Amino acid sequence: MKHLLVLVLLLGSVLPAAAGDSSHALAMNGQPRYAADFTHFEYANPDAPKGGQVWMAATGTFDSFNPFIVKGNSADGLGLLFDTLTEQSLDEPFTEYGLLAERIEVAQDRSFMTFHLRDGARFHDGSPVTAQDVAFTFKILVEQGNPHYAQYYADVARVDVVDQQTVTFVFKPGSSQELPLILGQLPVLSEASWKGRDFSASSLDIPMGSGPYRIGEFKAGQRLTFVRDTGYWGKDLPVNKGRHNFDTIIYDYYRDMTVTLEAFKAGEYDFRQEYNSKQWATGYTGPAVDAGLIHTENIPHKLAQGMQAFVFNTRRAIFADPLVRQALNFAFDFDWSNKNLFYGQYARSTSFFSNSDMASSGLPSAQEKALLEPLGLPSEVTTKEISQPVTDGSGNIRENLRVAADLLRQAGWSVEGGKLVKDGQPFVFEMLLVQPDFERVVLPFQRNLARLGIGMNVRMVDTSQYLERLRGFDFDMIVSSFPQSLSPGNEQRSFWHSSSADMPGSRNYCGIKSPAIDRLVDLVIASPDRDTLILRCKALDRALLWGWYVIPHWHSTSWRVAYWDKFGRPDKLADYGLDFQSWWIDPAKEQALKDKRRGLGLK
Repeated sequence: MKHLLVLVLLLGSVLPAAAGDSSHALAMNGQPRYAADFTHFEYANPDAPKGGQVWMAATGTFDSFNPFIVKGNSADGLGLLFDTLTEQSLDEPFTEYGLLAERIEVAQDRSFMTFHLRDGARFHDGSPVTAQDVAFTFKILVEQGNPHYAQYYADVARVDVVDQQTVTFVFKPGSSQELPLILGQLPVLSEASWKGRDFSASSLDIPMGSGPYRIGEFKAGQRLTFVRDTGYWGKDLPVNKGRHNFDTIIYDYYRDMTVTLEAFKAGEYDFRQEYNSKQWATGYTGPAVDAGLIHTENIPHKLAQGMQAFVFNTRRAIFADPLVRQALNFAFDFDWSNKNLFYGQYARSTSFFSNSDMASSGLPSAQEKALLEPLGLPSEVTTKEISQPVTDGSGNIRENLRVAADLLRQAGWSVEGGKLVKDGQPFVFEMLLVQPDFERVVLPFQRNLARLGIGMNVRMVDTSQYLERLRGFDFDMIVSSFPQSLSPGNEQRSFWHSSSADMPGSRNYCGIKSPAIDRLVDLVIASPDRDTLILRCKALDRALLWGWYVIPHWHSTSWRVAYWDKFGRPDKLADYGLDFQSWWIDPAKEQALKDKRRGLGLK
């Protein structure tokens, strides 16, 4: 571990002198939208009825109820079990309000922060949630949890338990401005419940939580039921009022996304987010749709979209040369795919911070140049505008392939007998997939590569094997995404920093080891204000784009949702999250739906 994290459990520990004001909320920028006496989020209905059962779908399998470790396939929905110190508001870019914590203090010099826990906070066994539990959770996540926790919390110097309800995190100098909000997202575990157990082992032992739901019946790998805790300690808090309305939430597991759509239309489950444009355009047909029993809707949002892409593993010698990576970008015809496969539903992603003010564009500003020029990056980063290859959508990409072939020649590759070779070795690699519906995107790309003499073998594997190979970086190319919040911070270390390149389980799938990018990541994390953060993200964006580490895909600016007509929901929806937990079962609609389904011969 790069940093030694020392846990100090001493009553009355010495704290820095410059304490901050106590508050009910933390805002990354500006002031919180909701005052201390607010009663509920505006995107929740405080009078929403409780009750009913909702069926959901999950893909693959599960063999673990521990979502915090690398091992195993953790079940969907486990966040319902665990309360965090704070709850993020979904109608603000990045603001959090007290959940387990009633009050929060951040030092004026941001050298430490303190959480004051609520007196009534309880785990499911009735035991109190204490500062000791918070300290235990932090320590075990850093030492035995998924490696990204150690990266997220790398700037915490120590944790002090002040008393049973007060815990202080002391920060290292120059820590991220968003670190207090990241710590607010800490899910708190019961130390007593983990005594004598191996936290790092995958297990179906039901964990002790303090959240709004408990685990009910389950069948490993097939079905999991969450039951609303009617005695939930936090049900009347402002951050929860009008939310967590379903009595039971049942996840059924299916083999793949295609099967799930047919199951949905047959009435096997109730709510679905659609990620496949072809299915969205053509798949929602049938008697239930025609009769108006199923609704489909595009719900706009304002979320940053990050980057989805074909990802090069630069640990592989075949992809070590940026010229090669740039060349393969010219073999992907997004415009044809968008027209013929996606029904024109997407915008091309041209930034690692798509759909946000942090995305770079045009030539770099003087301020960006001042950041980039001392870092030893290629001159193009500060002197040229980068752009993704474009086509007319006809499928004729001869000119782009000529550009690609020239770049490959510059990199030392040549065509012999119709095959691209270098030092007697052919250019052959594997595209590793886990979602069958991505084959329709990959196969046209494969044909274009073949015209360059490149052999791409497409391999489909199951979820367990896929995750295992990702954790060990055992792949040539994958389809993946790098999601971004409106306030990027410590997660950038897991994405791009040299310290994560050889760390199993990290998100540095590209294998980036660049001192220049390391420096930019550190600057982003340490940004003192919003304007500086935007500037530094744009500079990091340019460095990543000019590294040609990925072949960018596309993004959308709305959620595509389909649901059976049994739900009520608030009049106002959140801009920055699809909060299904604020929906409810409308009894009248549910009864009418049952009658209509019987008329169609559906269960």
